[in-house]
Amino acid sequence: MALSLDREAFSRRLRRLYASWQKGEDELGGVDAIAVAVGVDEEIVYAKSTALQTWLFGYELTDTVMLFCEERALFLASRKKVEFLKQVAQGKAEGANGLPAITLLVREKNESNKANFEKLLEALKSSRGGRRLGVFSKDKFPGEFMKSWNDALSKEGFEKVDVSAAVAQAMAAKEEVELQLMRKAAAITSEVFTKFFKERVMEIVDADEKVRHSKLAEAVEKAIEEKKYLAGADPSAVEMCYPPIIQSGGNYNLKFSVVSDKSHMHFGAITCSMGIRYKSYCSNLVRTLMVDPSQDMQEHYGFLLQLQEVLLRELRHGAKLCDVYAAVMDVVKKQRPELLGKITKNLGFAMGIEFREGSLVINSKNQQRLKKGMVFSVNVGLSELPARDGKRPEERTYALFIGDTVMVDEDGPAVVLTSVKKKVKNVGIFLKNEDEDEEEPDKDAAEDLLGRSSRAALLTERTRNELTAEEKRRAHQKELAAQLNEDARRRLTEQRGEQQTQKARKSNVSYKSAALLPKEPHVREMKIYIDKKYESVIMPVFGIATPFHIATIKNISMSVEGDYTYLRINFFCPGSALGRNEGNIFPNPEATFVKEITYRASNLKPPGESTVPASNLQNAFRIIKEVQKRYKTREAEEKEKEGIVKQDSLVINLNRSNPKLKDLYIRPNIAQKRMQGALEAHVNGFRFTSVRGDKVDILYNNIKHAVFQPCDGEMIIVLHFHLKNAIMFGKKRHTDVQFYTEVGEITTDLGKHQHMHDRDDLYAEQMEREMRHKLKTAFKNFIEKVEALTKEELEFEVPFRELGFNGAPYRSTCLLQPTSSALVNCTEWPPFVVTLDEVELIHFERVQFHLKNFDLVIVYKDYARKVTMINAIPVASLDPIKEWLNSCDLKYTEGVQSLNWTKIMKTIVDDPEGFFEQGGWSFLEPEGEGSEAEPGESESELEDETFNPSEEDEEEEEDSDEDYSSEAEESEYSKDSLGSEEESGKDWDELEEEARKADRESQYEEEEERGRGRKRKGLPGRGRHPPQKKKRK
Repeated sequence: MALSLDREAFSRRLRRLYASWQKGEDELGGVDAIAVAVGVDEEIVYAKSTALQTWLFGYELTDTVMLFCEERALFLASRKKVEFLKQVAQGKAEGANGLPAITLLVREKNESNKANFEKLLEALKSSRGGRRLGVFSKDKFPGEFMKSWNDALSKEGFEKVDVSAAVAQAMAAKEEVELQLMRKAAAITSEVFTKFFKERVMEIVDADEKVRHSKLAEAVEKAIEEKKYLAGADPSAVEMCYPPIIQSGGNYNLKFSVVSDKSHMHFGAITCSMGIRYKSYCSNLVRTLMVDPSQDMQEHYGFLLQLQEVLLRELRHGAKLCDVYAAVMDVVKKQRPELLGKITKNLGFAMGIEFREGSLVINSKNQQRLKKGMVFSVNVGLSELPARDGKRPEERTYALFIGDTVMVDEDGPAVVLTSVKKKVKNVGIFLKNEDEDEEEPDKDAAEDLLGRSSRAALLTERTRNELTAEEKRRAHQKELAAQLNEDARRRLTEQRGEQQTQKARKSNVSYKSAALLPKEPHVREMKIYIDKKYESVIMPVFGIATPFHIATIKNISMSVEGDYTYLRINFFCPGSALGRNEGNIFPNPEATFVKEITYRASNLKPPGESTVPASNLQNAFRIIKEVQKRYKTREAEEKEKEGIVKQDSLVINLNRSNPKLKDLYIRPNIAQKRMQGALEAHVNGFRFTSVRGDKVDILYNNIKHAVFQPCDGEMIIVLHFHLKNAIMFGKKRHTDVQFYTEVGEITTDLGKHQHMHDRDDLYAEQMEREMRHKLKTAFKNFIEKVEALTKEELEFEVPFRELGFNGAPYRSTCLLQPTSSALVNCTEWPPFVVTLDEVELIHFERVQFHLKNFDLVIVYKDYARKVTMINAIPVASLDPIKEWLNSCDLKYTEGVQSLNWTKIMKTIVDDPEGFFEQGGWSFLEPEGEGSEAEPGESESELEDETFNPSEEDEEEEEDSDEDYSSEAEESEYSKDSLGSEEESGKDWDELEEEARKADRESQYEEEEERGRGRKRKGLPGRGRHPPQKKKRK
């Protein structure tokens, strides 16, 4: 296949070269012609001659002579290369469009080429004065052809002038096409570093391997052959700019000309320099990974980051390179003068087709000016830094080195192209050091209690003291039961007193003394532990369990990068953005504040462990969100009681840049037919405007829960608002309003012939995936803008899909998902939203071994409010629901019977004192059936009465079990309990025959059931409850 040449790029760049020459910039102005000769040398990677060829033609042309004269350009090459160059020579008249006429000469097979050389020399002599010849003096190629050409030049006695720097200046400002290639090169370098090198170093540190620097460097070079590290690039177009340089263990040389030695990697400061070349364009990246860095090392590294920030800020169009260097040195002189002798001699250099442009180095002497589009490798390093706690020779000194590929912009700081994070939390590898125990035999006994002793002792401690998850749940539920009755009694009888105590309880101190710190295994094992009683998060900081009150946490985020999960916690501190009336949050602003903490855990399950290490971070993330939400809600309620006036009318923001989502449907519908419209955020609320012109306003301070339901696993993407006070539209009151759009075909044409390889279907699936991604991005952007607009007073909750369970709160089964403060289902209509803070307790009904489903009853703190019932939850979901409720500090109970909750709640409201004197909610506990049956005896009798099918009041309670016919109950019960009363002595053949008969019978029963279902009143699904008389037999 013939190679193609970009004629437009060639013309544009040749014109730029001639323009620089004609302007007389630097050495170029004094030369009469420019001669460039390229020979064959496999060892020469970077040369100005080959760089100029690549820049002009896109390829290197060996054994080629190029002459640039005043009025024409001559190229002497082999016949094949001349054929290639004809693409630029065709149709170019002399001097057309400011370009010289192009002459192509075919190199003769004999090595003399005398006739061709005479033509070239004649052209040189006729160009301007014909004496001063511009050359690249450092480029010296071997070979007979090059030798004969150089001899011919020498005989003529031309005065040679090195124009390397001037030509480099002309090529330095990159075009957009070149910048795209350099961005791609930088992206590949970032991918290789993040996904291969950094992960490999972490594996080496974790496994305590002995690996030589040179071996690791070779592994990095091999990694670029694998497509997964190349960000989608063609491997044949990717190569290393230089062999990766990896240094550690006190032996550092912060230059790019060194090679990785054969020493073993030392777990301290590990510097890595790597550069990747994509389609001849270079990039460079330098990072230092620090294993258990000391405080001094972290401070020095922070200062290095500060210097790089100054450097990037100074790299702007028109600035002199020496001025950029001086600005950085001024910061060092003012803040850390002792480091002046330890900083690298230069701070970077220009890059492009050549890795290092020697004439554009950032140092104290370079007077060259920066231009927009130039790309630099900026590198700042500190070497020979002493380590105070170093004992061995390799631990006594260390070096820190950071570098990036950056692009000079017109205004503002330089743009970083290598987007690899470089803060301490991103490059620090923090280990829990178990060796300390052996090195310090006289260690304090208190440290043993924290679990930092030998592995055997740790295992013994675990075996003795740790409880199973079920035992922990039971212990926690007992505490909640006692607290539940006490709180409920106080709330029902002394509501005013409760409000006063709530107000007096406001305090941001986690623990008044160290003795109050919980003695949980999580705390001893240096895991994140959330103490809900004191609303505090206990985190390991440098090996010490440190409590932080929930009020000090600004926000938290969790992300998965490769095989690791990262939990980042940001704190309020002086200088951070605060809302109104939050000025008193810092009683002592002169104290030292923590701004952020990041924890990392692996997503890979270690052998022999039941869970992955990252599950602790995921649980901590969820529980912190819940505690934070509860705290914020309580604070907001207190502020409201202090007299904050709500705005009743929407304040319109006339700015056109308001956050806006178009093409949404509203539920419930404004009219009989559903209509599209746009949702727009204003100063104090949302306004939905339909295509017909109908308006629905929702104020921010009237939103109780704002839920964002992504389209993962769903056919619609939803923004749901559960309101504090109902609003009126469509002539009805509504507490729930949602805005949604469909992301795929909700209905499928079954008559259409489908094939798994049908191109139309594959295309439709691809389009749907793209649509889902686009919609999710649009909704997330809208949410972020709204949260910023409201200063995070309105916070959108995303349901935790992994904690979801199926159930039927209304007529149909749907997926119910917890959020940080509620249990919701937003995809089905009507929606289901229960605020967890309003829940008193949860009771599970019909929990029996032979039943596939159970029911869940939600009792609210407002006893006058009707209980909520969720039917037909699969038994497999019981344990996960218990775990979730326990983590939310919600009391739950379970029983085998279905209770008449209408009568129970009426009894409690009529005589609360009597109810709590008889034991309160303890009648629901399973052990209440035995020796402790007295407190709940009256209630048991009550429920026995309610399930008599002959009662006349069965039509009054729509939600209770007597609404359904006993025939339906028996038929459903027979299905659920098939095989439950079988004799144990039957063989497999008999059992299979009985199963077949049961299947046939169940088909008839289903047909009969459908016939009855048309006549039956009430909710479907409750008929599964077995009759109570049968149970009592």
